Amino acid sequence: MSAHVTNATFEEDVLRAPGPVLVDFWADWCRPCHAVAPVLERIAQERNLKLVKVNYDEEQDIAERYGIQSIPNIILFEDGACTAEEHSRARTRSGSVGKAGR
Repeated sequence: MSAHVTNATFEEDVLRAPGPVLVDFWADWCRPCHAVAPVLERIAQERNLKLVKVNYDEEQDIAERYGIQSIPNIILFEDGACTAEEHSRARTRSGSVGKAGR
């Protein structure tokens, strides 16, 4: 299960977290964000990753800090550092875009 983080909790929940943390930048109005959510949950569970969600509309400071200009957008952090990021459309396990889990 993912947790929502804010500017006030980002440092503790992501940057100081033990182990890898997958950060999902999303917004309630973003249909692709909702489509990839179950896929990210599954990946986090399978790979033993902590999954957190940052609301793009409510946490612009975090989005700007990491150069997020479009969503969905995913960044992997390890030991407080950004180790991988995905700026393109997320893909399902089968390789298709969108409509995850169908």
